[in-house]
Parts: sequence; C-alpha cells; structure tokens
Amino acid sequence: MSETLYEQRPLGDAVERHIGGGTPPRQVPSYWKGEIPWASVKDFPEQKGVIQDTEEHISSAGLHASASNLIPAQTPLVCTRMAVGRAALPVIPMAINQDVKALFPALGVSAEYLLKLIQYIQPLAEGRAVGSTVKGIRIQDYLNIPVPLAPQAAQPVIAQILDTLDTAICETEALIDKLKAVKQGLLHDLLTRGIDTNGQIRPPQSKAPQLYKKSSLGWIPREWEVEPIINLTSNSVIGPFGSDLVAADYRDSGVPVIFVRDVKPDRLVWKSNVFVSASKAQALAAHEVRAGDVVATKMGFPPCVAAVYPESMPSGIVTADIVRLRPCTDRICPDWISMFINSSAVAKQVEQITAGVTRPKVTLRDVRNLLIGLPPIKEQERVLDRLTAMQSRIQLEEASHEKLTAEKAGLMDDLLTGRVRVTPLLESAQQPAAQTG
Repeated sequence: MSETLYEQRPLGDAVERHIGGGTPPRQVPSYWKGEIPWASVKDFPEQKGVIQDTEEHISSAGLHASASNLIPAQTPLVCTRMAVGRAALPVIPMAINQDVKALFPALGVSAEYLLKLIQYIQPLAEGRAVGSTVKGIRIQDYLNIPVPLAPQAAQPVIAQILDTLDTAICETEALIDKLKAVKQGLLHDLLTRGIDTNGQIRPPQSKAPQLYKKSSLGWIPREWEVEPIINLTSNSVIGPFGSDLVAADYRDSGVPVIFVRDVKPDRLVWKSNVFVSASKAQALAAHEVRAGDVVATKMGFPPCVAAVYPESMPSGIVTADIVRLRPCTDRICPDWISMFINSSAVAKQVEQITAGVTRPKVTLRDVRNLLIGLPPIKEQERVLDRLTAMQSRIQLEEASHEKLTAEKAGLMDDLLTGRVRVTPLLESAQQPAAQTG
C-alpha cells in the first residue's frame, strides 16, 4: 500500500459491529428455494461493488433454523474465506453464509466509504489469509488491518467520486456485453446468409426462398458452394509425435511452440511462453506454422477450435494436438475458414464424429473432411470487413474499460490515502447548499 497522509487506524475503528452467517441443513427441502436471498462467495462479482440478487434463496424457516442472519440493504459484506477480502453492498436485504461477514459502519462512517476502504485493503487481506487448500482469515485479524481514515466530511465525497467511476466501468462492461451479443447474432447471419453484391445481408430463406438452395449444410445462398476443407487447403499437417518433440526440447527463448491452450475461437492468444531451439525447429520444419495459416485443435472442450496464426507472431512449431491448415487463398480467406470451423454448422459435424466418446477428439483426416460453406472470395471479404468493423468497436470499448479501471485504481489510492485532497470538491459541493440555506 502507498504512503498515507491520513491517520492510520485499524479497520475495526470504522466498524461498529460485525456478524456472520450460516447454512440451513441441505437435507430439509423446505429450508431452500424460498424468498430470502442467501449470499455466498460465488455471489460476489469481482470489481463490482453491489449484489443485486443471489444464486440461492432460503425460506424464513431455513433462516431461523441456521446460524444465518438477515442483513439490511446497504450494509457492507466481505468474504473471509475463499475469495478473501472481496466485498459488496447488497441492494436488498439478504441472508449470508458462514464465509461472509457483515460489517456495520461506526458512527460517522458511511457504508459507501467503508466499502471503499474494504476494497482498498483486499490485497492485504488476501496476503494474510491462511489455509493449505482453502484460504481464510479470522475476523479479528481482518479488522486489525490498518487503513487510512479520512476526515468525516471528506468521506462521502471520496465515495461519490469512486462510485462515479464504478458506474462508468459498469456501463462500459454492459455495453461490451451487448456488443458481443450483437456480434454473435451478426456472425450467425453472415455465415448463413452472407452479403449480396449490394452490400446487404440477404433476407432469411423463409422470406426469400428464391435466393437459397438446399445443401448438406442446410439452406445456403445460391452463389455459395459446400466444400470439404481438404479441397481448400494445401500441405495440412499435425505436430510431431513422441520423441520428435519432448519436454527436454523446450527452451526459454527461440522458436515458439503452439499448444491447444493457446488457441481460442477466432484468435490465437499465445501465453505458453515455450520455445525450441532454431536447430530443433529446422529439424521439424514440416510442422512449421506461419502468418496466415489456420490452426485447429484436435482435442479440448470442445475439440476443433480454430484461429488464424497472426502476423504479429514469428513462425512457430505446432504440437501433436494441433492441426495446421494452409488455406488456398485464391479460393478462401484464412479468417473465413477459421470462423466457419468455429460455427455451429461445423460443431454439429464434430459432435457426430465424437458421439459416445468420453474424451472428444478429432483426427487430421476428420478435420480435412469437415464441410464448410464457400461464398465467392469477394463476398468473403465483404463479410470479413463487416465483422472487422464490429470487432474494432468492441476493442475500442475494451480499451476504454481498461483505462477506466486503471484510472479508478490510481484515484482510489490517491483519495483514500489523502495524497489527493477532496477539499476543493467538498467546498464546491457545500457552496450550493450554503446558498440555498
């Protein structure tokens, strides 16, 4: 924690009292599925300061038959076990379980300001938690954590400023979620209806049957074909087996190795940070992956997830559980083949291939024989341009969210420690009140 200009005192000095909770017996059905929200650790959203509702509810009988307590709305709740230090304000009265404590603010301390202090010391609480498997902290140890206590008059202003940022962050998160949902709907339409020469998404088959034809993938635009991936790619391979690539080959630098965990739907996120030497990569040159190739997973949940190998990455080597596809770019765009492999049309084919198997897995032959819809190359480009524009909007909002989150972290540290004073803000807030009086 940063140096503070406010007086350091134990968190307990800002708390009048605290109470815990409990769990009604699970074997009594009448204690559950009642009208009372029952908060446990899983109901505390990370980085969000409110709980709107809970996953489970209990009855009045269940409340009285357990050590749980009904906590008034706007009373800070903090997790003292598992997600230690995570906190939120309930917007409605709710019961709590044994892993949660309710902290009632002391006289002169607002609930909103107390919540900010609790959020501020979360890293310290996590550091003091103990336990071999499940971490927890004793309430007295938690209340002994030192916090900077601002003057009473400054507390509501500090809380209000930080609440304003919280609201902006939540609104940005909601917008990102909405845009992602819109993108999913758009993606489905584009992969089944495409974009005509006028730049418009074709109407559904039910409204314009003359624009479509029946195929092994269902109804597709008349201009499209259906082709197995093998007809649209060249030199498709999987990674080396057995002694060709083993853990002893891995290095801290060199040529990157691509694993299943690095392949996300439509994008490669390389976090493995595993390399092989240049000489080893040369010996495995047949398994090289480079910009513009498509990599698809043979296993995982689900199997057969694909992404385009990005230009920002140097050439790498794929492992045995990755299929490398090299698209014939005169007929198909790499991004189109990646998106279609991740579509529901291909997912259905993979489900048929892996039906009844405990650990679903596809082979190189399976991937080569997957059928995909194939529009003319110009139409593929129109579709990809539309999706790129949508993804750019999402990335813009995600960057805004990251900026707001970083701004909140810095401002919280400045305001709660007193390095940035709220006196000017406080005076400006008091002037209208004085004029009114």
